[in-house]
Amino acid sequence: QVQLAESGGGLVQAGGSLRLSCAASGRTVSYYAMGWFRQAPGKERESVASISGSGWSTGRTAYADSVKGRFTISRDNAKNTVYLQMNSLKPEDTAIYYCAAKFAAGPTMRALDYNYWGQGTQVTVSS
Repeated sequence: QVQLAESGGGLVQAGGSLRLSCAASGRTVSYYAMGWFRQAPGKERESVASISGSGWSTGRTAYADSVKGRFTISRDNAKNTVYLQMNSLKPEDTAIYYCAAKFAAGPTMRALDYNYWGQGTQVTVSS
């Protein structure tokens, strides 16, 4: 079993930055693809970013169009942690952000492909 714990959320003004962290425990996730998703009130969960695991074009990333150029996903396998650096935040980025882990290393933006999920961290961007 893999447990995921997100942190780093909070309240920030538009144009500001936040860095989310997702700490994995229970198993090393270096060979897992990892993803970030978000869900705003009244909306469906949507993909934000994903990163491949070791052994599959290591470090390959993908982003939703809405966050390209503003968000960066990265991972530190020594710390078993994945990050989401969010810059130039907009009010429409307000959501609960979830971290997810997928057994195989190939990255995907499909929520159904992920096997483990964290509890989420709230990000609120004020205008």
